[in-house]
Amino acid sequence: MKLLHIDSSILGEASASRELSAAIVTALTRVMPNLEIVRRDLDADPIPHLDSRLLAAVRPEIAADPAVHTDDNSTTALQEFLDADIVVIGAPMYNFTIASQLKAWLDRIVIAGKTFRYDETGAKGLAGNKKVIVASARGGLYAPGTPQQANDFHEPYLRAILGFIGIDDIQFIRAEGLAFGPEQREKTMRAALASVASVALGVSAKAA
Repeated sequence: MKLLHIDSSILGEASASRELSAAIVTALTRVMPNLEIVRRDLDADPIPHLDSRLLAAVRPEIAADPAVHTDDNSTTALQEFLDADIVVIGAPMYNFTIASQLKAWLDRIVIAGKTFRYDETGAKGLAGNKKVIVASARGGLYAPGTPQQANDFHEPYLRAILGFIGIDDIQFIRAEGLAFGPEQREKTMRAALASVASVALGVSAKAA
C-alpha cells in the first residue's frame, strides 16, 4: 500500500499540524510496516498557484495556447495522489480556511476526467477508494456549539472538496485553541496525539 504525506504549514518545527501529521504517519507505519511513503512538503517545495500560464496543465481544452506551457508539478502531484491508498494531510487553519499552499495542491488533483467527471445526472467522483486523515490545527475554537463555529471554512471545505471527488472515508484529528496560551496548547496537543494510535489501528484493521 502507498501513503501520501502532505504538509502545508509555514511554521516549520513550531507547527502543530506538522507534529500531528508526522505522528499519524509514524503510527501507521508501525502497524502497517510495508507502507510505501511519498512525502510532499508544500512549504519547502511549493506548487505554483494556477494562473493563465499554467492553465494548460489542467484544462488544455480552454487554455489560450495549450501547446506552450507545461507544468510538471501538476502531473507529478496528480499521479502521487492517484497512486495513494492513504493520504495524510497536515492542514492548519489560516484566516478561517486552508493554507493557500494546500489550495494550490488541491487545484492539481481536482481534475475533470481524472478524479471526477460530469454526466447527465451531475458530477461523479472517481477517487473514492482512498482513506484521508487530516491533521487539523486551529488557534481558536470552532467546534459545533462554539461562538466561532460559523467561521469554520476549513473542515467543511475539505470535506466538500474531497467528497466531490468521491472520497467519503475522511477522518479529522483536531488540535483547537492552540493560541490560548502554552497550557491550553499542551493540553490540546496531548489529547490529539493520544488519539493517533487508535486511528492508525482502525485504518490497519480496515485495510487487512
